[in-house]
Amino acid sequence: MNPASIDLVAAGAFTLAAIGLLGSPGPAIAALLAVGKTHGLGRGLRFYGGLQIGLGAAAAISAAGLVSLLIAMPAMRIVMMVVATAYLLYLAWKIGTAPVGADPSEADATAPKGGFALAGAVIGITNPKAYVAFASLMAPVILVSEAPFADGLLKWALVVLVMIVVDILWLFAGVALGRASLPPKAERALNVVLALMIVAAAGLAFL
Repeated sequence: MNPASIDLVAAGAFTLAAIGLLGSPGPAIAALLAVGKTHGLGRGLRFYGGLQIGLGAAAAISAAGLVSLLIAMPAMRIVMMVVATAYLLYLAWKIGTAPVGADPSEADATAPKGGFALAGAVIGITNPKAYVAFASLMAPVILVSEAPFADGLLKWALVVLVMIVVDILWLFAGVALGRASLPPKAERALNVVLALMIVAAAGLAFL
């Protein structure tokens, strides 16, 4: 890639827009925060890793300009929306009913079926709104002139980098909440609030 062909100003503006769009709370971030709080850093990192794989794949599809295929197949979009919503509701129920007063690393009974990495990957790759968000971010700008492949690759790399950084910060915030010494009733209330946040974020995202 020829560095001279990269529009550095546009790349900087693109990165800032990505931080604003991808760093704002949504279903995936709400789930990440809740998993970090309820299950601790180790299991939270598994969920985070799976989420990055799922979202990275969605971003790659968007960078390749294949979102139009998703839009052209409404049945596929509906299936993806149902899967993502169902998994988020299931995760919200697990979070809301998680035991209080226990070490997060011992909360195996409330772990999602298939493990945390699979849960994150499913939520990341089946969220149709993520594809639309990535496409709206990538389509309007050209970062590398006269090199479509390099342009798409750079956009994908910047988006993935932003997601890696902002999502790990949200995970750390959730872990910090889990390590706070709260009375059992307050911790139960916090778990329920986090579960409701996942449900509300999913509802708003899929309207």
